[in-house]
Order: sequence, then C-alpha cells, then structure tokens
Amino acid sequence: MQAARTQHTNVFLVEDSAAIRARLVEMLGDVEGVTIVGEAGTPAAAIEGILRTRPDSVVLDIRLTGGSGIEVLREICPVAPNIVFIMLTNHPDPQYREICIRSGATYFLDKSAEFEKVREVITSLGAMH
Repeated sequence: MQAARTQHTNVFLVEDSAAIRARLVEMLGDVEGVTIVGEAGTPAAAIEGILRTRPDSVVLDIRLTGGSGIEVLREICPVAPNIVFIMLTNHPDPQYREICIRSGATYFLDKSAEFEKVREVITSLGAMH
C-alpha cells in the first residue's frame, strides 16, 4: 500500500493592498501543500514575478497601482497558458468578467462576497496536480 502523497501547488499573489495580500497569505498559508512563491502590487512587478517563478496559479486583482490586472492577463496568458488565473476583485461587473475570461482568467470572484472561495479554488487546483 502506497502512502498518500500531498499535492503541491505554487501560488503568486497580485494585489495592491498590503492588508488584503496579508489576509490571502494567512488564509492560504493554512492549506497543506500550498506555497506562496511571490507577491506584487503593480502590473510590471507581477509580470516579472510570474514569469520568473512560473506558479501553478495566480490570484489577481483588476485594479492595481499603476495599471490593471487585465494587462497582466494579456501579457502572461499567451506565453504561459497553463497558469490558472483567479481574478479577485471589488469590481464584479459583467463587462469586467467578460474581458477577464476572454483575456485568460479561469475564475472571476467578487472580493466582498467570495473572498473565502479563493481557498477552495486553490485547494481544488492542488488536488489536480
């Protein structure tokens, strides 16, 4: 009989609010097999960090300091299509959802109503690896 193997998933956080990033780190830090491999608050730092670390998934806000998470999607998805993007935003408007999904996001979550769902999504992604 083989021992159960813990699945591992690497996550990169892109959020311009340090307080929200800290909440995400705390929430995901409790999940066995999850490693936060980087954090960024601007599109440029996010693009550089994601390309450098090649995480399994990215939690991404739409509104960032100096730009937009949509820029990050459009830059990264064509060159790293296997990364799962989880949009987490205070702007859950249908037009943003459509743009994000078309630009490569897999999930689109409302920060005020679905914040805790990030943990469920990351846990399910870890089970797939």
